[in-house]
Formats: sequence, structure tokens, C-alpha cells
Amino acid sequence: MSDAQLLIVEDDSTLREGLRDAFLNQGYRVVVAADGVAGAEQLARGGWDLVVLDLMLPGRDGLDLLRDFRLTDAGTPVVILTARGDESDKVLGLELGADDYVTKPFGLRELIARVRARLRRRDADRAGSQPAPFRVGAATVDLGAYRIERNGEAVGLSPREAAILGLLHREIGRAVSRNEILDHVWGGDTFVTNRTIDTHVLNLRRKLEPDPQHPRHLLTVHGVGYRLEAGGSE
Repeated sequence: MSDAQLLIVEDDSTLREGLRDAFLNQGYRVVVAADGVAGAEQLARGGWDLVVLDLMLPGRDGLDLLRDFRLTDAGTPVVILTARGDESDKVLGLELGADDYVTKPFGLRELIARVRARLRRRDADRAGSQPAPFRVGAATVDLGAYRIERNGEAVGLSPREAAILGLLHREIGRAVSRNEILDHVWGGDTFVTNRTIDTHVLNLRRKLEPDPQHPRHLLTVHGVGYRLEAGGSE
């Protein structure tokens, strides 16, 4: 049982109420939203432990909601619901910061298991020993707080971005392959492509580098992956 607070954004009334009842029966606190506009209002409230987000929504598209949500909340786990066969939506959802996806039609037990797994992983990350803040050039990286501070300004890190940066920092100076990143950060998910990894790295460069187009710290190793160099002048 759990007292975690979930937001479920789903326009199908039968499915929405079924999900609500199923998670209430598991001990979760649940709020539901029936369309993209209501979903955006609830996301803006904050305080969620996890969000279950349908992608095909009236009012505002689920991917649009996810994109905006990640601008202000990098850490809350998001599980997206997608129509079976919409591989491009799965890939884009992961690129935008979703933590997992479930394809429709699905069993309630599967979704509940995915939600539990994501909450356990979040709790383990919080309870585990986080590395001390470290410097990358002029930036200070605090993985425990999911934050980078540079030139007096702080920006958030998504859990995926923090995991990538943590891996590269542990292997500082060594080229880390895309396969290593995939296995470490996504668990070898078959729907995650090199493009997904590259998108996350581009986002990290925007937060770390003085000139993201000419990176000095988060470097591409062609044909392999990426390497982190913490030193160097700005």
C-alpha cells in the first residue's frame, strides 16, 4: 500500500474511472483530469508523486503537456499511455522526459506494476547515497537536488539527465558508449534510440556549456558515445 499522490490525465471516462478506482484500492491518493486543459491546470498545481498521462487528449495534446511540465518539474515520474503501434509517440515521449510508457489496450495489473516500479526507483534514488556536488567548468552540478547552477542561475535536471551525467562523471575522462548509457539509464528499453540519447545530451549541453554549439566539457566521441571533461577554462 502507498499514500503517494497520483494525477491521472485520461479522456476516456470508463478507463479514467477504472484507473481511479484501481489505484484508490491500492492505497494511493488519486486526482483525475478529463482533458488536456484540465490536465494542464492540475500539473501546474504541483505536488504530485507520479503522473499517468494519456497522449491523445482533447483540448491540449499529451505531448504538449509533457513538454511544458518538464520545463518546471524535472523530477516527478511520468508514465505515458499510448495507442499500440504509435512507436513515434513512444520515442518522442521518452525524449521529452517521460519515464515509462504503457501501450493501449493494457491490463490494470501491468500499469499498477509500472507505477509501483517507478515510485520505488524514485524512493531508492532519494534514499541512496548521492554524490557530493561537483564542478564542470563554471557549473556546479548537484545530482541529489537534480540541479545545475551556472553564473548564479539554477536549472533543473530530469531524472534521465541526472542519470546520464552521473554515469559520465563516474567515468570522467573515458568515452562511454551509447549502449552503456542505454543500459544504465533506460534499462535497455528497445524503444529508446540513439536519437533519444542524443536529445538528452543536447539538453544537458544547454545547461552545462557556455556555448552548447561548441562544447568544452560534454564531448562527442564519434562512433562511440560521449566523454565528460570537468576542467578547462570558460
